[in-house]
Amino acid sequence: MQLYENRYWWSKDGLRLHARDYGGDGAGADQGRPPILCLPGLTRNARDFDDFARRLAGGRRVIAADLRGRGESAYAKDPMTYGPLTYVQDIEALLADLGLARFVVVGNALGGIVAMLLAAAGPERIAGAIINDVGPEIEAAGLARIRSYVGRGSAYPTWMHAARAVAEAHGDVHPGWEIEDWLAMAKRLYRLNSGGRVVLDYDMKIAEPFRVPGNEAGPDMWGALAALRQVPVLVVRGGRSDVLSARVAARMIASLDRAELAEVPGVGHAPTLSEPVLAAPVGRLLASARLSVFDEGIA
Repeated sequence: MQLYENRYWWSKDGLRLHARDYGGDGAGADQGRPPILCLPGLTRNARDFDDFARRLAGGRRVIAADLRGRGESAYAKDPMTYGPLTYVQDIEALLADLGLARFVVVGNALGGIVAMLLAAAGPERIAGAIINDVGPEIEAAGLARIRSYVGRGSAYPTWMHAARAVAEAHGDVHPGWEIEDWLAMAKRLYRLNSGGRVVLDYDMKIAEPFRVPGNEAGPDMWGALAALRQVPVLVVRGGRSDVLSARVAARMIASLDRAELAEVPGVGHAPTLSEPVLAAPVGRLLASARLSVFDEGIA
């Protein structure tokens, strides 16, 4: 059953962008529950948040965006616009289009970088944040691993072939997964092309700026994180992550007033946010987020 509406908006440079809107009728607003804005990782899309959104169905409005060049969003004419500062501009346009003045932001990996930059641009509108397996400093080993595969196209004759390929490439990230889990991930990562082949669901050119050292984040990410100091923040880390180190995660928590760290044992980069160990901390974060800054006592 489809629980979302497809929303489209336009970027400043004329791209038609897409988001899924779960509970677009304003679910949760009358209880003071701010909407939740979900931002995916580098090669991912709005489908990553389907399970997360469905678990909140009826009580929260969840908007899951496709960044430019991913999913149902248009591909950029200039590949150098595939960078965090442009993604922030695109999301600002979405917020204006939907009239969202205050929200909880959930950022997976690259989405977490965009979330921190959104907070730096307007901290008063952030009711809470979940930063999933990324921080102001990114481990060199993780960057090297990601650069080794991003932008390398692949095509398979069936979904099961794609699932087995994803399992072979990323088995160490989710060592406990069965083939059904990998098939579900393949259907989030891939799409069917016009010839019936299963192909990655993003523009291969997103790799061009990412391969340039320093382009993977903003210029002052610790400063951006500081904009979240007074709001509830949940930092999620995969216990085996090669992107967010335990040292950086601990420093993030120490620099924020209302932050909690949740680690998912035995998982690499990045947790899916559907892991049972995260149910309680995610619930606490959402319970502490309020629609108005006056409810927080920090106006």
